[in-house]
Amino acid sequence: MSLWILNGKVWNESMASLESKHIKVENGVIAAIVDNNEQVSTEGSEVIDAAGKLVSPGFIDMHVHLRDPGFTHKEDIVTGSQAAAKGGFTTIACMPNTRPVTDTPETVKYIIEKSEEAKLVKVLPYAAITKNELGRELTDFAALKEAGAIGFTDDGVGVQNAQMMKNAMALAHSLDMPVIAHCEDDSLVEGAWASEGEFSRKHGIKGIPNESEAIHVGRDVLLAEATGVHYHVCHVSTEQSVRLIRLAKQVGVNVTAEVCPHHLILSDEDIPGLDDANWKMNPPLRTPRDVQAVLEALEDGTIDMIVTDHAPHSSEEKAKGVDLAPFGIVGLETAFPLLYTKFVATGRWSLGFLLKRMTEDPARVFRLNQGSIAVGKPADLTVVDLESTRKVDPSTFLSKSTNTPFTGWELQGWPCATIVDGNVVWTE
Repeated sequence: MSLWILNGKVWNESMASLESKHIKVENGVIAAIVDNNEQVSTEGSEVIDAAGKLVSPGFIDMHVHLRDPGFTHKEDIVTGSQAAAKGGFTTIACMPNTRPVTDTPETVKYIIEKSEEAKLVKVLPYAAITKNELGRELTDFAALKEAGAIGFTDDGVGVQNAQMMKNAMALAHSLDMPVIAHCEDDSLVEGAWASEGEFSRKHGIKGIPNESEAIHVGRDVLLAEATGVHYHVCHVSTEQSVRLIRLAKQVGVNVTAEVCPHHLILSDEDIPGLDDANWKMNPPLRTPRDVQAVLEALEDGTIDMIVTDHAPHSSEEKAKGVDLAPFGIVGLETAFPLLYTKFVATGRWSLGFLLKRMTEDPARVFRLNQGSIAVGKPADLTVVDLESTRKVDPSTFLSKSTNTPFTGWELQGWPCATIVDGNVVWTE
């Protein structure tokens, strides 16, 4: 199988500019990259004319919830993969808070097999740190790694016991595997859904304090220093967490971190009121000061990558109101245009910076053979129309769920084709 992508614009980091290139793909890998003024023979090949459009390495999202097995009314591996492809993502890593929890080799293999059957995007499963994510007993890390898990996390709940976390880190380090942490001290968050800030004070409701996240970050970087494990912090949202991660990196702790588009773009002061549970997420939207802190941390490299934390829930569940509805919003289909519109089109970021945080950096952190356009690399590519402008319309989502606070936002820079191992898996 061969494919030519003609006349696409490829980012050249050394020149900080876009260059027009033809890209040839053979047998799932990039076989040639040539200037667009060179004559090429496309006979017998599939051809995509990407004239005027960006051709990027496929986006990588190291934090999604596919809800499969157990919650397939919200999402499943196929629909989640379709949503990822539409959003320009070619590789996604799925969290283990399924039912059953992804804490056995059989469940890991189920996810891998189902994603391979779908023939869409690459799905990398995380396995749970503790059995049933209850924080009481470690899972069989060696067997889970053998089955194909890429790391260990109890995402959705924080590991409350420090000795349990230290044991997990020591075991993961012995297997050369990362520990990925949802940082949340349960004793500080019970009965609250919004951040402790202007919104909670205005409405007279209990708030979730920043230290609920930062306490676990501080504890865990000390444990990571003691054990030598690669420790990765999920969805960083607070100024205090940023300060601790920055300090840990400065003293040589092997810590990396991620942030979500909504924590870069929205604060608690944007929440319209107490009626719409599409603004309920975990971590919650923080203060404008926290937004500025995580932005600066992403820009200076303290935070390594952008993830979506795609967390689908049914309309019926979200309609229960902010007190009863589950936490989470979908993100796969809006992430790039949100970030491009907010930060690149306004001139705060270069296009290259955004692409690096969505491709090269997650690949580097998790040692994936993706994230760049180079001869011999897997042909995981995303074509983006940077001039395309449209409003966010959840009725067009390929995800089963539509829980987003961005409905109606007019955004620029929409993916128009996604290629995985040389196969076009989604196109407008």
